[in-house]
Amino acid sequence: MTLRMTLPSWSRRLLVVATTLITSHVAAQQSAAPSPLVPSFVPAGQSLKYEADVQKFLEADRTTPPPTDGILFIGSSIFRQWEQLSEQMAPLPVFNRAFGGSRTWELLHYVDQIVIPYRPRFVVYYCGSNDVNSKQDASGIATRVAAFFDRVHAALPKTQIFFVTIQRSPDKRARWAVVDSANALVAQYVVRHSFAHSIDLNPVLVDATGNVRGALYKPDSLHFVPSTYNEFAAVIKPVLERAWAKR
Repeated sequence: MTLRMTLPSWSRRLLVVATTLITSHVAAQQSAAPSPLVPSFVPAGQSLKYEADVQKFLEADRTTPPPTDGILFIGSSIFRQWEQLSEQMAPLPVFNRAFGGSRTWELLHYVDQIVIPYRPRFVVYYCGSNDVNSKQDASGIATRVAAFFDRVHAALPKTQIFFVTIQRSPDKRARWAVVDSANALVAQYVVRHSFAHSIDLNPVLVDATGNVRGALYKPDSLHFVPSTYNEFAAVIKPVLERAWAKR
């Protein structure tokens, strides 16, 4: 004979109520948890922009998907204005998702939309100029760059990430110390992480005597005339080619 134990009806009702309360509490905690899109990295007094730019990328992806296992260039307008990127990097499978005048917190915010889903083999990152112009300090800039790298690496551990140093453009001459400090802090991160690399374009921007090559710039002293990107490609492409051959 099999014995079967049953709970009194009041005990069963109590168990149901307790289970419901626990489930409700967990759901509430989950809904209250911070978003993985790291809004906490937005500095005080700043905001998120460029949602429209990101949506345009997502719409384009549906009709013309980027190359799989490709090389993603992402960042601010310095990369966004690189109009001949594909031609100058050929035959490397590059594609560009730089947007607006993005700041480091915006690249962090949109990483799950326009970085990780592509599963790129390499990410080439340029951002920070606009943080400097927004009066952000070097530590905060470097922390957000590192957070971006950490997030990509956690999701895509085989992806290599290349940090293109923040440029010492004439428009931010008064804050070159912040630029230099941010670059130095990111360099320390790169040394400690085998998946991270650094490419310095600042030597291209000065002549043999250390003076700014003004002819490289547009009148705003920040952005570059198209021919300048030939010189950028001459620095960046060999680095990517060597890494690509070893992948």
